[in-house]
Amino acid sequence: MDKDRIKGAVKEVKGSVKEAVGKVTDDPVTEVKGKVEKTTGTAQRKMGQTKDAIRDKRP
Repeated sequence: MDKDRIKGAVKEVKGSVKEAVGKVTDDPVTEVKGKVEKTTGTAQRKMGQTKDAIRDKRP
């Protein structure tokens, strides 16, 4: 399993928490930062999945 998959998943969770805190506290800046972090984590996780898929297809 690629390290990017793990790091991306962690960023997704942290971003979701930040986003929720921003909603609860009515802080739009924190909410947007959470959304950005979550999206970045998703991209990083998918990059790790792609790396794994490429490695699995090597002879």
